[in-house]
Amino acid sequence: MRERAGLSISDAAQLLSTDRTTVSNIESGRFGVSADRVRAWSTHYACPDPKHVDALARMAEERGKGWWEQYRGTLSTSALDLAELEHNARSLTVLQVVYVPGLLQTEEYSRALFSQTVPELSTIEVQRRVSHRMQRKCIMEREPRPTNCTFVIHEAALRMLFAGQDAQRRQLDRLVESSELECITIHVIPFAAGAFPGANSSLTYAAGPVPQLDTVSLDTAHGSLQLDAENHLENYRSILRRTLNVALSPEESRDFIHNIAKQL
Repeated sequence: MRERAGLSISDAAQLLSTDRTTVSNIESGRFGVSADRVRAWSTHYACPDPKHVDALARMAEERGKGWWEQYRGTLSTSALDLAELEHNARSLTVLQVVYVPGLLQTEEYSRALFSQTVPELSTIEVQRRVSHRMQRKCIMEREPRPTNCTFVIHEAALRMLFAGQDAQRRQLDRLVESSELECITIHVIPFAAGAFPGANSSLTYAAGPVPQLDTVSLDTAHGSLQLDAENHLENYRSILRRTLNVALSPEESRDFIHNIAKQL
């Protein structure tokens, strides 16, 4: 809002009767911000979109109250940020090539993945991460409006036996069951589709309460990286559109997953 208003940080600090450091720390997320301050600053910045302001104010009011706060200090900040991003999203589109998406994982599949982390995690640390991952699923179960989620999964993820043959069969059965829920859509990219954009990506596109709050979360070796610049968003929207063009339909995907499960 400040940049769109054509104001420097110094200009904003003077306008808001504060200092440059405070403005900078709030903008970078190092300091929290109250809902009242969000509304006051948006007025000074002449923001013309009340829905944008309301969405930001609601997020400020909820800050520090989410279920993920119980993991603060024991899990990485990026893990907590991902849970909060999913909680606030209007809808999610997830692309995974090697792993089954976290929101669809069984507990034993998730535990097998975390047990392979380098450096090796203790039993308690593995269980803490598994518990956090299982709790993230609440967005697809909440009433009255579960979050609509679209998952694009490559055939490679369906065939990788991270937890063994029997566990993978149970994981695939869970995918088939999940695909029948109204809020979940699953598309599979078969090996036969060949190359596709985003083949090296593991990402979540979170559609915010308003378009200005759309965010892309990328999985990296050091946790999730969140991007919200419009050029980044458009690039990943393009990747997802083109990826969906080569993926199977939901009905074909369900049959495809079921057939792989029968082969195990």
